Amino acid sequence: MSYNLLKGKKGIIFGALDENSIAWKTAERVHAEGGTFVLTNAPVAMRMGQIKVLAEQTGSKIIPADVTSQEDVENLVRESVEILGGKLDFVLHAIGMSINVRKARHYTDENYSFTAKGWDISALSFHRVMQNLYKADAMNEWGSIVALTYMASQRTFPDYNDMADNKAYLESVARSFGYFFGKEKKVRVNTISQSPTATTAGTGVKGFDAFINYAEKMSPLGNASAEDCADYTVSLFSDLTRKVTMQNLFHDGGFSNTGVSQEVIERFSEE
Repeated sequence: MSYNLLKGKKGIIFGALDENSIAWKTAERVHAEGGTFVLTNAPVAMRMGQIKVLAEQTGSKIIPADVTSQEDVENLVRESVEILGGKLDFVLHAIGMSINVRKARHYTDENYSFTAKGWDISALSFHRVMQNLYKADAMNEWGSIVALTYMASQRTFPDYNDMADNKAYLESVARSFGYFFGKEKKVRVNTISQSPTATTAGTGVKGFDAFINYAEKMSPLGNASAEDCADYTVSLFSDLTRKVTMQNLFHDGGFSNTGVSQEVIERFSEE
């Protein structure tokens, strides 16, 4: 069911890789709610995924961009405004990558060149994107910028590795840049701390299947799906949340505020 919440609104969606990704689901929901957008991802990610299929389904243009490149991000912002015919109303940053995780480097044995690259892609890129939007005055008043995060930024999850540090930095950028974007441009900046979700990136984390089952048993409402996250993101892009900014918003079925669940107690009582 759609409500035309984003009718006439336009923006950029980063990170749609395949139909399992939150960015993909969000693009579909934004399209259903009347929004138009440019899709973007790194050239290497575009070769791996099916972003062209999504572009055809939603009538969207694709602009390849390496978010670690200042030139690419400047070009992305400029071309998006040209293609969409004016300033933007929403941006979704759904990007994350840890080379240490991919290379099976333990947190206590990081390769720091891998760490720096992963931080640049996953966290500093959020600042780079917003800085370019800010300097180009590319956002309409009451626009909304959202990035996806995970609560490993605040609590320890051993196998999440250096991505936990990246997410902590990402959330700090949202607060710090959110102040200036709000004060001077009336633009909202928030992060969504999502449940563990079976995306291509999420399933790359060691022990993911066991953890997603644990989170399901810990969450009073169960894990939030990629589709659920897309719905929540649409609400943050809409005019219904115009005074919500600089927040890290938990979207996890109650996991973040649950000390222990009855299911977990019963599981350990069996031993």
